[in-house]
Amino acid sequence: MALFLSTYVNKVDKKGRLSVPAPFRASLAGQTFNGIVAFRAHNLPALEASGIDRMERLSASIDDLDMFSDDRADLTATIFSDAHQLPFDGDGRVTLPTELADFLGLDGSAALVGRGPTFQIWEPKAFQRYQAEARDRVGKQGLSLHLRRPTRPEDAR
Repeated sequence: MALFLSTYVNKVDKKGRLSVPAPFRASLAGQTFNGIVAFRAHNLPALEASGIDRMERLSASIDDLDMFSDDRADLTATIFSDAHQLPFDGDGRVTLPTELADFLGLDGSAALVGRGPTFQIWEPKAFQRYQAEARDRVGKQGLSLHLRRPTRPEDAR
């Protein structure tokens, strides 16, 4: 399972090429597509990004919905019809399509933000504001997280 940690701010060149951090690329190794899949987040000014394996899991989850339901139609229109497969070049970069870069309002750099099994791509200052607001909400609400119990003894660390 891919695991994306930390935040990296990397340059976006005039051709829209963005270097994906080496730890992110390592998390994607061994997948059937050598690159990332990215689509506009429906609730944030960011791109959702993952490997193709995660997208395949999303597709299987969509299959659990009624084929002609409004929920399925909305989710597929929001996720799959907007998704772009972005292959890595020889230098570990992807080329962001103009519509995705414009959505973010990128101006020379992008923040790649680890979110566990996925990551997001943000305009760096927009992410700084969002992260500060998120930290404030977590503190005010006293949010916490309970770790799942390991299912295998070797996972109990």
